[in-house]
Amino acid sequence: MSKQIFSIPKSSREKVVFSFSEFKGKDYLDMRIFVVSDNGGQDIPTKKGLTIGINLYPNFREGLRQVEAAMIQEGWLDREDLEPQSG
Repeated sequence: MSKQIFSIPKSSREKVVFSFSEFKGKDYLDMRIFVVSDNGGQDIPTKKGLTIGINLYPNFREGLRQVEAAMIQEGWLDREDLEPQSG
């Protein structure tokens, strides 16, 4: 079972796909790079990605919060940059 939740274009040829999956009775959040199909066929998953147990999500989210704070402190981002980009 795999359920795609969200995707982000990485380049014209790749995208990052967020999905839920299940393996041996455990649930996971998978963030994987896919190669975008040229001919409109199915996109192809690569080995590049990260899979974490759902139970680790709160810690993962806290890590992202700390990364955001560090990026703002370094001047790499403004708070406005953290708003989702359309298109």
